[in-house]
Order: sequence, then structure tokens, then C-alpha cells
Amino acid sequence: MSELGPNPLAAGERNISVDEARAAIAATLVPIDGTETVALAQAAGRVLAREVVSPIDVPAHDNSAMDGFAFAGAQLGAQPLALRSVGTVYAGAPFAGKVSAGECVRIMTGAVMPAGTDTVVPLELCKSEADQVRIEPGVMRAGENRRKRGEDLALGKPALRTGRLLRPADVGLIASLGLVEVTVKRRLRVALFSTGDEVFTPGDPLPPGCIYDSNRFALAAALRRLDMDVVDLGLVRDDPAALQATLDAAVAQADVVLTSGGVSAGDADFTRDLLARMGEVAFWKVAMRPGRPFAFGPLQGAQGRRSWLFGLPGNPVAALVTFYVLAREALMQLAGATPVPMPVLQARSVAAIRKRPGRTEFQRGIVTPAADGGWQVQITGSQGAGVLRSMSEANALVVLRHEQGSVAAGEPVDVWLFDGLA
Repeated sequence: MSELGPNPLAAGERNISVDEARAAIAATLVPIDGTETVALAQAAGRVLAREVVSPIDVPAHDNSAMDGFAFAGAQLGAQPLALRSVGTVYAGAPFAGKVSAGECVRIMTGAVMPAGTDTVVPLELCKSEADQVRIEPGVMRAGENRRKRGEDLALGKPALRTGRLLRPADVGLIASLGLVEVTVKRRLRVALFSTGDEVFTPGDPLPPGCIYDSNRFALAAALRRLDMDVVDLGLVRDDPAALQATLDAAVAQADVVLTSGGVSAGDADFTRDLLARMGEVAFWKVAMRPGRPFAFGPLQGAQGRRSWLFGLPGNPVAALVTFYVLAREALMQLAGATPVPMPVLQARSVAAIRKRPGRTEFQRGIVTPAADGGWQVQITGSQGAGVLRSMSEANALVVLRHEQGSVAAGEPVDVWLFDGLA
């Protein structure tokens, strides 16, 4: 693992804004080391570890952008142009001869432009009968409908930069260069566990006053959508020895330790004391709703092994929202991905929303098309931190900024679409 940078927020409880917390985390993290070479079929979702340089010109030749007739564009003028067709050119079968003045060839999309041609007239913009082609003046310009050699990528030029999170289009681009494998960062390894005597694993009998653990399953699903390796360490009771053993096991095998519960000021929250002994962990009260308590910092394990700790609150909605807001981009940064700002959509609020300045609120909403062609958003009922159904029903988070007050019906608000999160 790479050496850790300094923690910009010293250990100790602080009240900070969401922007402060995000900036402090980003300034502290150092991406992991380690790369591997994978087949192109397994490259989607991985982080590019080495710049992809084009070994060829793409396209390799000047070619036609559409079906039509290829000719020398310099012949176009104020008078109709009459040409004689001297053959047909198909993609993958270059024309053997040269096209002279007064001549043209029928050409298909993607076919190599024959010598003596630089322009393609589409079939619908000319008249053809037998081997005679007529082009009226003013319907096109010289050089149109020709894709030039190296227009997409030139030999020796960078195709994709290091740190790019490879999307389907990127995989296709690499394939278009004739490459069959790519060097990527190794996957970030995240150890995950939930804490609390009142929490039980789904499928087990549920004692009175207890709840099933949803956090671990929701967070594991979010991590897997980010193409990260998940080490599920299960449930840990509120016992200092059990917590210590689990933290030791987590640091021993993972780059990141992700917990939910045990970071507030409750009497049974032993996690705080243990984390403080193991590293420079900062305990923050983040001015956000849901999700106020949050812990972050480096942990030191046996044999000098180090990991990053992200301690999320225990309420199900708060845990997931805090993951999206404070952990998701940080984990991508640790994985070596180039940071990409969260895409923000503006939508009009269907109803008024109460909000006081001084904290950032993330409310669950359903974004739908508006009658005027824009977007509108409706809040999904109760916004309690434990109402996980509201997250399931929603397709977006309504982001009400730190300094923002109440929102009137019809007023635009920022939204993060869940499909853009994970």
C-alpha cells in the first residue's frame, strides 16, 4: 500500500460542512499501488493504469461517410456537373485504379476513397441513370462526406489517459485500435461490517426490539457496482474485544474499512475509542441530514499494514446517503480513478420543501418529465433516517445546499440521479 499523506483534520470531534468534509478527505487520500493486465472483455468498470497510445491511424485511410458517388470536388461550380461512373467501391475492397476528371465511382459507407477523389455526393442529392451522374450546383461543397485518415485518432497519439474509469465506449475505442488487453489498477479491497447488539442477520430469528441488518447488504451492493472487492466481515456485537479483533482482521486484508454504526456519542459505541487508538481517526459532526456522525482517517495494523477508515452512521438511510456523499468519490480516488464532478440535474420541486440554512439536506425524490419538457421532482413522503423504503421508491436525491433555505413549489432544485451514483 502507498504511504499515507497527512490528515488535514486532526483527530477530535468537529462540526464541519459537507463541502469541508469532502475537501478534507480528498486532500488526504493517496491512491493504491498495484496494476494488472486484463483482457478487453473484462475491462469495463476498471481504472486505466497506463495511458493507451494509438498504434495506428483511425481510420486507417480516407473513407466515405455515406453511400453515394466519389469524385474530385474541385469540379463543382456554378453549372451542373455531369460525371461518368466507372465502377463501384465496397468497404474492405479498395478501388484498384484512379478516378480522373469527369469520372466518379459508386461508393459505400466506410469504403476507401479511391485515388483522385475527395468528395462524396449522397445518392439523394444527385441524379443517376445507367453510368451517368448529374449534380446540381449549390447542393454540396468540395471535401464533404469524407472521413480523413487519422481523423478519430492519429498514430502515436494518446487515446485514453491514465485514471480513466473505462466505460463501454472506451472498451470499443481500445478494440478499434486492434488491442486485446489493457493495464488497469488492481481493484480496491474494502472490508465491511455492521455493529450493534440490536442488529441481526436476515434469515435469523429476530428477538423483540431488534432489527435486521440492511446496511451491510446495501453498502456491499453499492461497492460492487463500483467494481470493488468486498470483504464481508458480518456483524460485530458491542463488545470491545470483538470490535478490536474485527478491526485487526479488516486492516490486515483490506485497503479500506467501511463500518456502519458505533461512531456517535452513545455509551455503547466502543468503536470510537478503538479507532482512536489504532490511528489518526477524526470524528466529525457533519452539518448534513440525514447522516450527522462520521469518522474518517488512517488505521495502523500489525506489521505496519495501513487502511483507511470510513465510519458511517447506523440508521439505514443515513448510512447509504453518507456513503454517496462522503465515501463514494473518495473510494474512487483511492482506486486511482480521475475525480469526476457529480453530474447535477435541475428539476422544479412539485411541492414546497421546508429547510433551514446551516446544513446540507439530501431528501429522497422521484424525478419525472414535466409537461413543458423540463424535469420535476416530488419528495417521497417521510424523510426519516430509518425509512429505507423512501430510498427504494426514489430515483434521485434532492440536494439542498448548506446556505439554502426553504424551497417554494415550482422552484428549481439540484438533484443527483441514483443512476449516476451507484
